[in-house]
Amino acid sequence: MKNEMIAMILAGGQGTRLGKLTRETAKPAVPFGGKYRIIDYALSNAANSGIRNVGVVTQYQPLTLNEHVGNGEPWGLNSRHGGATILQPYSSSDGEKWFKGTANAIYQNIGYIDSLNPEYVLVLSGDHIYKMDYSKMLDFHVENDASLTVGVIPVPMEEASRFGIMNTDQGHRIIEFEEKPAEPKSNLASMGIYIFNWPTLRRYLVEDQAKDRQLEDFGHDVIPTYLKNAENCFAYAFDGYWKDVGTIESLWEANMEILDQEHPLNLSSNEWRVYTNNIVTPPQFITENAKVSHSLINDGCFIAGDITDSILSRDVRVGQGSEVSNSIIMGDTTIGENCVVEYAILGEGAVVADGAKVQGTRDQIAVVGFNEIIGGPKNDGEE
Repeated sequence: MKNEMIAMILAGGQGTRLGKLTRETAKPAVPFGGKYRIIDYALSNAANSGIRNVGVVTQYQPLTLNEHVGNGEPWGLNSRHGGATILQPYSSSDGEKWFKGTANAIYQNIGYIDSLNPEYVLVLSGDHIYKMDYSKMLDFHVENDASLTVGVIPVPMEEASRFGIMNTDQGHRIIEFEEKPAEPKSNLASMGIYIFNWPTLRRYLVEDQAKDRQLEDFGHDVIPTYLKNAENCFAYAFDGYWKDVGTIESLWEANMEILDQEHPLNLSSNEWRVYTNNIVTPPQFITENAKVSHSLINDGCFIAGDITDSILSRDVRVGQGSEVSNSIIMGDTTIGENCVVEYAILGEGAVVADGAKVQGTRDQIAVVGFNEIIGGPKNDGEE
């Protein structure tokens, strides 16, 4: 059976810029927005776009990610005619094990892709926050008879040097690509979203593997090679909200933005829903003396302190006399009595002992790692 388009989500990144939050888990598995994980956005976009076969390519610390994705049931990706498949590195006949780059990750999974026999392959990053209908991008790709279509988004010109930049003609054809240019010629930044004609990409990867093995990364290697060989390459402009949450500051900022009910993500909307693997927990309990203002509190939380401008994931406990503000508190975290937590991100399972303080600033967010203990008899220093 031939599939029109399948999706490959690249979810093996270590995410070193997220520091303590990714020491024990892959970046796409980091919690976001209270009850979600970052990868939920790519998975939900694929499901809502009508894509029924999704390969999730993992590598670094995959346990939490594997458990979360499972068989894809929360996203409707467990049907008889499709599914979500976890794809992990393995030792190949030529001795390679770890993926050397984004394109190499696709090459090492040619067998999986061939088994689904697609016309097109959609390659996605598993660590971006956005809502997007990939079927519209596919329509654009087909209408332009493209070999490759790259999702792009305008960014401020002063930030363009951080991205892969596309220079296009009036018909949206890519005429030049620059990877993180010092002096960018445009502000059309690659979103790390690609649609390839599978037979063409397959040929490039297989031929390269038999020769010099230079096509390891899509941005650095494949796109320049396509342009050099005059393949039809087009840029698909996306005008919605999109955020790379690869740093502590951007992760904190993106979470804070969704507290605005008018935010384009609108997680409570039934249109273009974001799905996740939810764990059933009791309702939240907020005591009479607690105060909650402009915050998102999830089920299973016990709140006896004051919460302002913050997001609390499931099963968070905040003791009496404690103050939490401008912070992201991930699941199963305990904040004792008379604590102060402000401008902070607390990882899953963290403990802030009675009287301890975790205080950052808007420009330097304080971070407590997964299962880390702050304060108490063995750790009485402030974060």
